[in-house]
Amino acid sequence: MIFRFWGTRGSLPVALSGPGVRDKVRRALQQAAGRSFASDTDLDQFIDNELDFPTSHGFGGNSSCVEVVGGDNYVICDMGSGLRQFGQQVMADLGPGVPQRYDFFMSHVHWDHIMGLPFFAPAYIPGNEIHIHGCHDVMEEAFRRQQSDPCFPVHWDQMGANIILDVIQPDKTYQFGGFDVRAAKQNHAGDSYGYRFTRGGKSAVYSTDGEHTQASEVETKRFIDFLSGADLLIFDAMYSMADMVSVKQDWGHSSNIVGVDMCHRAGVAHYCMFHHEPIYDDYALQKILDETRRYEEIMNRGPALKVSMAYDGLEIEL
Repeated sequence: MIFRFWGTRGSLPVALSGPGVRDKVRRALQQAAGRSFASDTDLDQFIDNELDFPTSHGFGGNSSCVEVVGGDNYVICDMGSGLRQFGQQVMADLGPGVPQRYDFFMSHVHWDHIMGLPFFAPAYIPGNEIHIHGCHDVMEEAFRRQQSDPCFPVHWDQMGANIILDVIQPDKTYQFGGFDVRAAKQNHAGDSYGYRFTRGGKSAVYSTDGEHTQASEVETKRFIDFLSGADLLIFDAMYSMADMVSVKQDWGHSSNIVGVDMCHRAGVAHYCMFHHEPIYDDYALQKILDETRRYEEIMNRGPALKVSMAYDGLEIEL
């Protein structure tokens, strides 16, 4: 399996501002002070190998959309704003004349997780099949409302693809697109669901928009069992621990530290933080990543847990 990240932000998409660009340029010039570059190749090597990640790249600004590669069809978790770019890439790769099947798995239907569908080019092409799987019986209502007057000019019934809504049950294993898929309920306003994908002896969990406080051992143990032995956990670490236990308690999201603790208990191999707080810039996110890795080193008493932070364009192969 390969997990390809098209959108990693939470709540709403964000763009780099003019002052943000200026700050990155300033930092790049500071890191290049006294250097000269004989060629564009030398300059590219400096950017790729010596500039820090927040300056040379950054974590991106699209809301949640993650592609799961390795099955029989296109498989995607959530329809955030990153879905638009995914659709553009499909059109560039295949063109409009090759019908495809797309299987979507919806954590929930809050706006930041569905806003990409009206801008998903394959949804307008006859012959394409779009299967939307989720545990909420209000999915169709949410999608129709989004594409109704006065919110959007193209109505749900005007899309050219064959769109099929499939309400599935949590804690039951299904076979979709060559994967075994199981959903688990999470604490979030209106409920949210994480998904475990298994194929070829590998398992990965996509878990966003869940507040795991560890206050209830019964609830914590239930989710630990869901994560148990996963090769990869993509986890809603939207807040720092300080934010989560202060002003943002009961806001429906988890922290970087909670994710580490749960991975240790569940025997997860790779912990990837996801659904980033939109007010955190790239440097704040890098600081959280560094602090999380340090916490893992201090607290770990068993096999090392790999800790990473998702960014738009990241690929993780299992």
